[in-house]
Amino acid sequence: MQPPGPQQPPLYAPSNGDFTFVSSAEAEVPKYVVKLLFYNCREELDIDLKDIYYKIRCVLMPMPSLGFNRQVVRDNPDFWGPLAVVLFFSMVSLYGQFKVVSWIITIWIFGSLTIFLLARVLGGEVAYGQVLGVIGYSLLPLIVIAPVLLVVGSFEVVSTLIKLFGVFWAAYSAASLLVGEEFKTKKPLLIYPIFLLYIYFLSLYTGV
Repeated sequence: MQPPGPQQPPLYAPSNGDFTFVSSAEAEVPKYVVKLLFYNCREELDIDLKDIYYKIRCVLMPMPSLGFNRQVVRDNPDFWGPLAVVLFFSMVSLYGQFKVVSWIITIWIFGSLTIFLLARVLGGEVAYGQVLGVIGYSLLPLIVIAPVLLVVGSFEVVSTLIKLFGVFWAAYSAASLLVGEEFKTKKPLLIYPIFLLYIYFLSLYTGV
């Protein structure tokens, strides 16, 4: 029996200075690192999820008898919560047309600017950031009625009533926060364009 001959050296043997392959288990990032990165990202962007959740409840349940401090939506405005609501409304409204996303965001920004300028002309003490936040959050009722419209879309009368209910709900939530006592008899001058703005938002969703 012949002794085994010398083994051929491997074609490539990584040295200390070369890269080596590791398994996916070894390369997996620990969960606590991901949580830390997520927490730091929230801190850097000033995102308060509890605050956003509370404001969402204030908008969806605008009745004073429910005991929510609804003025926090106006007095403590944020950007990320309304932006998330507007983007979600855009996703609901897509129907395969991605251009509607940028159009809805544009209407949100410039529609809020119009409401802000009108409020200032009428003597209201409100900042643009406050109007932007209130108008954005108040899109939530239109998101709530969206799945209902998919179910009852074939019933024209019922669908129209639900659309009117959603627009009134959204407009009431926004107007009750933006229209203060300083307007007095001029309140309809601000409530009416807010109502028209949400009708336009609904038309972007329904395509009407």
